[in-house]
Amino acid sequence: MSCFDIMPARRGSGSLKWDQRPELHPFWVADMDFHSPPEVIEALKKRVEHGVFGYAVPHDGLIESILDYLRRRHTVSSLPEDLVHLGGLVPALSLACRAFAGENESVLTCTPIYPPFLHVHKDANLNLTTVPYIMSEGTWTFDWAALEEAVTPSTRLFLLSNPQNPLGRVFSEREMQQLASFCERHDMILISDEIHCDLILDETVTPHFTALRLPESCAARTITLLSPSKTFNIAGMGYAYAVIPDQKLRKRFMAAQGHTLAEINCLGYYSAEAAYRYGEPWRLDLISYLRGNCDLITKFCREEMGTITIPDIEATYLAWLNFEQTGIPNPASFFEKEAQLFLSDGRYFGGKAHARLNFGCSKSHLEVAISGIRKAMGKRN
Repeated sequence: MSCFDIMPARRGSGSLKWDQRPELHPFWVADMDFHSPPEVIEALKKRVEHGVFGYAVPHDGLIESILDYLRRRHTVSSLPEDLVHLGGLVPALSLACRAFAGENESVLTCTPIYPPFLHVHKDANLNLTTVPYIMSEGTWTFDWAALEEAVTPSTRLFLLSNPQNPLGRVFSEREMQQLASFCERHDMILISDEIHCDLILDETVTPHFTALRLPESCAARTITLLSPSKTFNIAGMGYAYAVIPDQKLRKRFMAAQGHTLAEINCLGYYSAEAAYRYGEPWRLDLISYLRGNCDLITKFCREEMGTITIPDIEATYLAWLNFEQTGIPNPASFFEKEAQLFLSDGRYFGGKAHARLNFGCSKSHLEVAISGIRKAMGKRN
């Protein structure tokens, strides 16, 4: 038995995922139903035993662990001053909108996309333009012609999710190079959210190409957002960081913070250090387990259901399910009513007749979702 087969009891623990709708089986918000790595838990215990919880700053051990992680995982050599420490990635998206665009200028992104991408522009009174991803040779990718038509002289930012949430795509080096050229040609800042980059299910097939490895000429217009939160299941610790090698770009980003961002919890710093320093064996075991869950939900949709379309999931623990062939206009509402399942409503991502299912859970809990979908669909036949 794997340690990931054992699900901690989360209901009643103040969990957003489990306690917002306690009458439903939760497969929605993107955190996992696993204990964090033992080394992370031990690091937190040690820090708590210190007994003093005043204002915190990033300590040397954290910075060293991040720089080592960037070298080891991404073959990127960064400097301590390249890092901007943040209380989360969504605030960073909002901060970027305020830093690099003026009122009534615009932001560009592609859909479907993690819902905050569709709303952060409002924090700076900006306009939003969206372009749908297209299916090409069985893979979701950019619609370059539509992007060229959508961009205007007032478009200041391109917001990217890579690996992509909810599609599970890992964009290739070629796609990233083309996106960088597109942003440079139209004088846009590229904001690359790479929070799921350590959750690639088979790196031999779809390796992650970080925006940090784009040509040096792109550094003046690229911000890369990272965090150990999704990979090591420490999202509630509220720690993320931006890597911004270009000094002028970094100063503009930091100047926009003002007094709008909260102090980072000291436990966030220490959990991140432990995750990066000691969590790699646990991460590899996690990937193996998630791959099994991915195969299970994919086989169910394609071989048993048939009318439920699921893309090839290259990364994340999130399945983007297409119910267009079933005639169910709002699958999240349908399965809530018919099977007591809590799925993420695809409309919030910019997708009709879709739902996102979180398979970052034990196999037995995933079977609850599969059984519920099977029974609910059976009632319609």
